Amino acid sequence: MSKPNSSPKSGARMTAPAGAMGRPGGPGMGRGPGMGMGMPAEKSLNFKPNAMRLIRRLAPERTNIIVVFILAVASVTLSVLGPWMLGRATNVIFDGAISAQLPAGITKAQVLEGLRAKGQDQIASLLEGMDIHPGQGIDFGALQQILIAVIMIYLGAFLFGIIQARILNVSVQKVIFELRRETEGKLHRLPLSYFDTIQRGELLSRVTNDIDNISQSLQQTLSQVLVSLLTVVGVLTMMFTISPLLAVIALVSIPASLFLTMAIAKRSQKLFVDQWAKTGQLNAHIEESFTGHALVKVFGRSKDSEARFGELNQELYKASFGAQFVSGIIMPSMMFIGNLVYVGIAVVGGLLVAAGSLSLGAIQSFIQYSRQFNQPLAQLGSMANLMQSGVASAERVFELLDADEQSVDPAKPESPTNVTGELTFESVEFGYTPEAKLISNLNLSVKPGQTVAIVGPTGAGKTTLVNLILRFYELNGGRITLDGIDIAHMTREDLRSRIGMVLQDTWLFKGTIHDNIAYGNPSATDEQIVEAAKATYVDRFVRTLPAGYETVLDDEASNVSAGEKQLITIARAFLSQPTVLILDEATSSVDTRTEVLVQRAMAALRKDRTSFVIAHRLSTIRDADLILVMEHGDIVEQGKHNELIAAGGAYAKLYQSQFEATDA
Repeated sequence: MSKPNSSPKSGARMTAPAGAMGRPGGPGMGRGPGMGMGMPAEKSLNFKPNAMRLIRRLAPERTNIIVVFILAVASVTLSVLGPWMLGRATNVIFDGAISAQLPAGITKAQVLEGLRAKGQDQIASLLEGMDIHPGQGIDFGALQQILIAVIMIYLGAFLFGIIQARILNVSVQKVIFELRRETEGKLHRLPLSYFDTIQRGELLSRVTNDIDNISQSLQQTLSQVLVSLLTVVGVLTMMFTISPLLAVIALVSIPASLFLTMAIAKRSQKLFVDQWAKTGQLNAHIEESFTGHALVKVFGRSKDSEARFGELNQELYKASFGAQFVSGIIMPSMMFIGNLVYVGIAVVGGLLVAAGSLSLGAIQSFIQYSRQFNQPLAQLGSMANLMQSGVASAERVFELLDADEQSVDPAKPESPTNVTGELTFESVEFGYTPEAKLISNLNLSVKPGQTVAIVGPTGAGKTTLVNLILRFYELNGGRITLDGIDIAHMTREDLRSRIGMVLQDTWLFKGTIHDNIAYGNPSATDEQIVEAAKATYVDRFVRTLPAGYETVLDDEASNVSAGEKQLITIARAFLSQPTVLILDEATSSVDTRTEVLVQRAMAALRKDRTSFVIAHRLSTIRDADLILVMEHGDIVEQGKHNELIAAGGAYAKLYQSQFEATDA
């Protein structure tokens, strides 16, 4: 038996094909008014609050984040020192090459004096800024030391970067693990009414695609943004150390880059929200269409389904193209600004070298720094792309986490001490929406061990009645008691552990037949499972299977017939030995001969238990202790079969119409 609080509604198998509509219901008992309809109203991305909320989720990992920051500082510091050291190596080579061309035995001062005497002041100014030693050539010893130091610097930067990346990856994945765990827990605390107003594919998209996107965005942006910001600070420091004039020229790119990034990001925010909303819509359509694939084929709606898929796919294409194109402009724009600044630095730097104000190695280092300076700015711009996408997904997940939950269980719950299965409805009022009341002033008393059959036309409120017993929905007024205890004063787990249910729509998970039966009572022994299977006539067909009870059912349980699936669910209920039993057209999928056998099994199962049987075939409930006839949420007649037939009312008309339909 499937525990009532383990709702098949959460499984993909139970999804009806696109367009299937119905009233809200319990697991497998119909579909809510929002199912198959459009997406919830889309709201604009409120970037800052959602971004801050996402960042605050990193708080438990603050120690690791601090370590990451320290390692990033060390890695960036070493990386920033590299170009400066390479500039020194360039000076050693260039100074040595010039020194080798000068005659030995004279000093640098004599060389400069001779050049000025010949009117070569510009060359003299150039040499004045160099460390030359006439006649000596390149100092390969000093060059070797510098190159070894450069290798060690870059190796250290690499190692620090690897360790930082690993620690950050662990921290981010812990946060995402916790987010997934919290989301899973939230799904179990949401009321059934929430699932009536959202498409399953849309919900699955939030739980899978959106959380994966958050993970990717956090992983890439945190590391890249941190390193980029530190690199900008470090490079700026070195640039001002080398040449304040050239540094000011480089700084021109910052306000231009910020202005451009903000202008583009502002446009891309709404586009990313639309992109992930369209992704949810497409997933919802795919999930519904392929779950109901057989019905789509039967009614010849494949082309309609394909056309709808094409429309949604085209909408997603346009939304994705717009979001990615607009945000993708950031990187080339940053590069364009960087190239303009690079031209300015190259021209002014060349003049400074010619004037002797800077060495060749210094200008080489500065040009490398200018590239390093523009690269993190461009990366920060491109990170805006991922950031926008990640926060858009975060907003969708936070909407799920912020959804109203079902009422909490009482702090001091009550529980029946004398378990008999007596149920009483006292002035019960209920409606799925405040405007439309379905059940009004319902009073009913069901004695222990009675079998109560509920009949009536579609939409009369039969399923709603059992939903209220299970507390899938809360009452608007009145109360329901189980053995004298108001079920609202009991925990849901305690209440539902006393109730067994067999649905018209079978739900089996991927696993063995043994495990599917044992789902009704995980502590049951193999002997008890086989006994339940024999009592419900499952054993007879299981014995014919090559693997017997270890036969693995596939995703759709298509390797057993519809009737056999129904028998397995009945065996599951039999194993749970509930106090109250609910049968919702439990024999609708079995053949006539099997139905006779199952009816006998059900009679044994109902013995000494309060049972509610929802039935459309009235011939199956003649022996019920009490028959309730419902219309528009009200009980219009109640009594035994013979009494209701003799009264000639609504039940008699329903009963007669079935036989007339059979005769016709």
